Amino acid sequence: MTDVRTEPAAGPLVDARLTVDRGAFRLDLPLRIDAGEVVALLGPNGAGKTTAVRTLAGLQPLTAGHLTLAGRPIDHPEHRLWTPAERRGVGVVFQDYLLFPHLSALDNVAFGPRRHGADKRAAREQAACWLARVGLAEHGRRKPRQLSGGQAQRVALARALAVEPALLLLDEPLAALDARTRLETRAELHRHLAEHPGAALLVTHDPLDALVLADRLVIIEDGRVVQEGNAATITAQPRTDYVARLVGLNLYRGRAEGRTVRLGDGFALTVADSLHGDAFVAFPPAAVALHRGRPDGSPRNAWPAVVATLQRHGDNLRVQLDGPLAVAADVTPAAAAQLQLSTGQPVWAAVKAAETRAYPADPRAGAGGSAG
Repeated sequence: MTDVRTEPAAGPLVDARLTVDRGAFRLDLPLRIDAGEVVALLGPNGAGKTTAVRTLAGLQPLTAGHLTLAGRPIDHPEHRLWTPAERRGVGVVFQDYLLFPHLSALDNVAFGPRRHGADKRAAREQAACWLARVGLAEHGRRKPRQLSGGQAQRVALARALAVEPALLLLDEPLAALDARTRLETRAELHRHLAEHPGAALLVTHDPLDALVLADRLVIIEDGRVVQEGNAATITAQPRTDYVARLVGLNLYRGRAEGRTVRLGDGFALTVADSLHGDAFVAFPPAAVALHRGRPDGSPRNAWPAVVATLQRHGDNLRVQLDGPLAVAADVTPAAAAQLQLSTGQPVWAAVKAAETRAYPADPRAGAGGSAG
């Protein structure tokens, strides 16, 4: 059995400050996860997500900071404490699953309990129970090469959960699946995470996985947390270009004076909210209307633009515009045909003030730009 149990602790099940130096890069990530909570860790390539997973799993020691699981110190460089991976009580589902190719599905799942002291028979009994829980009771004799992608993912999940981990790490667990299998497996994963009594950390680049599976989102860039909160908070008020792209919004930063926000280059946006000081302005691409000429009357924000790119985006077209305000706009194929949109074409863009959201910006944070 594991050295770290999932009985409720006085504080969060995971209490960590992950500080890791790798050359010029530094990860500095405070992380707290309660029992039964699923936290999604998101960020662009190079943000430090993989380093965080390796550190929590025991594959990369901390440079500084600390890691405590269920009240037990696991990694504390200042005290010269470091616990090997097999004694941490951490289960990991890797992106490529990393199943042992020479072992059956049953023995893959039994591997963890065996490493934690169970005899072969007991370990196989535990493994059989876990395969049944993930719907693969009849697949125990199969080798990994005989499993579909979705089945391999479920075997990897069963292997991770069979050690009764205090912390379950899921490193891009759905990335290797095709779209249809991903949808089905996401629903199954959601059920198993809801039943897991310990803490869970989901590392992903897919906002849909995070929004469906996680209770809370932690977003990192350049090794540091840039935003944290539930899905509603993050999607309503993104605070960096990366987050804005993640949730599909255009984002700008400027100086608010009442209902006018003046951006760094002097361009001014009229907004629905009255603010004073540093502010963000966000609006969805669907709020951007395109016209052949300058629109009359209603829009309070209108400017000349040039079509930079045209791409299919769901049932619509995503139009990236250059000009005094770089912006993404979503238009229907019918509207695009009517406007005869093409790369390099001049158009007018317009956004109603009522379609915008303005909110205070932390003056210590980096400057925002545009995102689509």
